[in-house]
Amino acid sequence: MKSDTTSGNAPVTRDPAVAAATLRAGRLVAFPTETVYGLGASVAHPEAVARIFAAKGRPAGHPLIVHGADAGILDRYGRDVPAAARTLAGRLWPGPLTLVVHRSSAIPDAVTGGRDTVGLRVPDQPLALAMLREAGAGVAAPSANPFGRTSPTTAAHVAADLGDRVDLILDGGPCGVGLESTILDLTTVPPTVLRAGGLPAELLEEALGGAVRRTASGPARAPGMLPAHYAPSARVVVADDPASAVAEALAAGRRVAVLAGTPPAGLPRAVATLVPADPGTEGYARALYDLLRRADALGVQVVVAVPPPAGGLGDAIRDRLRRAAADQAG
Repeated sequence: MKSDTTSGNAPVTRDPAVAAATLRAGRLVAFPTETVYGLGASVAHPEAVARIFAAKGRPAGHPLIVHGADAGILDRYGRDVPAAARTLAGRLWPGPLTLVVHRSSAIPDAVTGGRDTVGLRVPDQPLALAMLREAGAGVAAPSANPFGRTSPTTAAHVAADLGDRVDLILDGGPCGVGLESTILDLTTVPPTVLRAGGLPAELLEEALGGAVRRTASGPARAPGMLPAHYAPSARVVVADDPASAVAEALAAGRRVAVLAGTPPAGLPRAVATLVPADPGTEGYARALYDLLRRADALGVQVVVAVPPPAGGLGDAIRDRLRRAAADQAG
């Protein structure tokens, strides 16, 4: 296999044709999207799909998202596709939106955990789209990291997390959005947001001309619905005002960092600050996972995370911080 570079034991390429050939051969490819890097296998190769679960340590019943190059995936892999799905696909694909519809017989059980529904998406990333156009079939992919841990937003993150458990890494540079896709279930009335993500619910409602249910209940039926997820090794504490949480951690002899959208004032010198290079909620989202990884690299034991205001992309950031904190609770 031709590759541009090698990182660890996983070959790395910037050629989407090489990545597509690897998928057609029934092997695993980590690839960039605008949200995070995915760990992909062709749905035409169920045995390769099964390797995704082994590589990540992912529960077999936890469904995967199927990626395609255009809205044709709705008819190829969906069944009884509602008009709302076609409306959203026409207005918001390519983009950070996954649509859950009833699955067709072309989707193997391994992709959906035996469910009658499947999540479909068209990523807004040129290398990914080029790869998907040549892959010959949809590509099932969760995030390219160990299950439950911080998602990767660079090829280097993938290499560090998965090593030789992936056959090829397609390097498309840093992800532009930095948070996973929004997942909308269109088999319910009204449609239900199963996971807040890179496309705010307000935009969904604008496109549909009506409200969506923003809180899902019941067992996890899409990626990112488990109470604990997205966590670094450090313990995460979410606090609107970080002062008391910082004082408590320092008093316990912990190494502490504060994660926030802008540098907090008045912190003790012993406390590291983790802030995005770009201001605003979009900059916070884009940098979130990299900053959490940086905390681990610094040997931080406690990350006190200051969430952004609710609404828009802030809802997705708050969701990720809450689940990261739940992973370390107790």
